[in-house]
Amino acid sequence: MVSIPDFSSEAELLAGGAAFVAGVDEVGRGPIAGPVTAAAVRLDPANIPDGLRDSKVMSLAARERLSDWLLAHAAVSVAHASVEEIDEINILRASHLAMERAVAGLGVVDFALIDGNLLPRGLTCPARALVKGDARCQSIAAASIVAKVARDRIMVDLAQQFPGYGWERNAGYPTKAHLSALLDFGVTPVHRRSFKPVHNILYQDLSVTP
Repeated sequence: MVSIPDFSSEAELLAGGAAFVAGVDEVGRGPIAGPVTAAAVRLDPANIPDGLRDSKVMSLAARERLSDWLLAHAAVSVAHASVEEIDEINILRASHLAMERAVAGLGVVDFALIDGNLLPRGLTCPARALVKGDARCQSIAAASIVAKVARDRIMVDLAQQFPGYGWERNAGYPTKAHLSALLDFGVTPVHRRSFKPVHNILYQDLSVTP
């Protein structure tokens, strides 16, 4: 059964005096190519759309419809951490960096509700981590939708620049077809070199003993 997120976490904070409460989520920790993307969303309590869910359980059409609605009617900030940053500081820290940038992009935020069990250390406002927050909290669900749609669109664009890897379908995740293409066509500038399937191809010659 699909969990239906509610507004209770936000309502508690608003009742306690917080005027600006944002939900924050990221997408793209698992792919081997492309950036990690985060969104921060502040909903209007008087104008919350129907159908907010964890983006992973929604259809493409429903995600895109709600993302477009949120961009038009809510306070939304989208931010990224690059492939180079992922390789330099690791994917967990890069996902937190994207979240920090998304929150900063909203301007004034009194409190942030973060999906997961860890808080980004660079946040400039009080925050609470909510495990499975995208299935429990409407603001986080909204952020998950916006981030997913934004990143998927980036990967579709990158698929035009680097055809053959199927990013318009797999969004950079290591599907069988993507891994096969990686062997056939090689590593692109937007592959994550610190991730094992890419790293192994780049350094396979060094691992062969004479």
